[in-house]
Amino acid sequence: MIEEKQRSTRREFLMIIIKTIILFVLAYFETYQPVMFTDFPFIALTAHAFMVFLGPSVAASFLRLVVIYWYIKKHRFKSTIKDNFILGINRIVSILNTVFGVIAVMIWMGIKPLEFLTSITIVAAAIAVTFKDYITNMINGLIIMFSDRLSLGDHIRVNDNEGKILDITLINMILQNEDNDMVIIPNSVVFSSVIINQSKQNIKKLSVEFEMALHFGYTPDFLEKHLYQAVDSFKENIVSSGLTIKTLAINKDIAKFKAQVLLNNYDKLKEREIRRVLNTAIIKLTVPAQQLPGEA
Repeated sequence: MIEEKQRSTRREFLMIIIKTIILFVLAYFETYQPVMFTDFPFIALTAHAFMVFLGPSVAASFLRLVVIYWYIKKHRFKSTIKDNFILGINRIVSILNTVFGVIAVMIWMGIKPLEFLTSITIVAAAIAVTFKDYITNMINGLIIMFSDRLSLGDHIRVNDNEGKILDITLINMILQNEDNDMVIIPNSVVFSSVIINQSKQNIKKLSVEFEMALHFGYTPDFLEKHLYQAVDSFKENIVSSGLTIKTLAINKDIAKFKAQVLLNNYDKLKEREIRRVLNTAIIKLTVPAQQLPGEA
């Protein structure tokens, strides 16, 4: 979970009060029908459309604040926390406000919403088929938001993509990888893929795969001791006995290995340094020292 600096409960509550005052004013005018409304039906229709939008919108916004306040107090979070549950509530309220806005525009244009929906049943079915991928992404996005398996700020791996979750929208999930690139993954892909969430563990795994020619005669035990010596300066960052060598495959001329290091916590800078040291140590095993640039 990460903190959201832009969210201000006081400002949101003030907006609800302003909307409520406007709503009561419009309701008063619609009840007593001032001369302006009688002489100019267009103004009366516009005011009615605004009232149709503001009524449920204010109710949804107030209910949203109550639910978020209850959630924060229950889990004893900071008031600026940005959590999946809060994100999901915000997305739902945004969808509802869009629906309320569409209904208000329809009323303003003189269209009765119920009759309109009844008359376009076949068209609505065609639209649903056309935009089924977007609808699927939205549903999957909401499921992910209200799930406790993934949280904003978690470091995950989805297929070949690995990084920290920056945001979850109704369409996709945004990751920040080790190169600070933004990786955008559709929610349907996230929902149907095998996900490794490294933040739910107390440790972080760092893996380096490499190949060695069999004629070198390096055994897994030798490689493990050699790499342990290479990362000796990072003992504070690595779990005790947290470096292992796994043999992935043995072919006619080469053997494929994977070095796996367990880190105490996620530190992007230290992870890069350790990965570089491991890569350098592996290269030195296969290239004579005099051929390495910068080596004596």
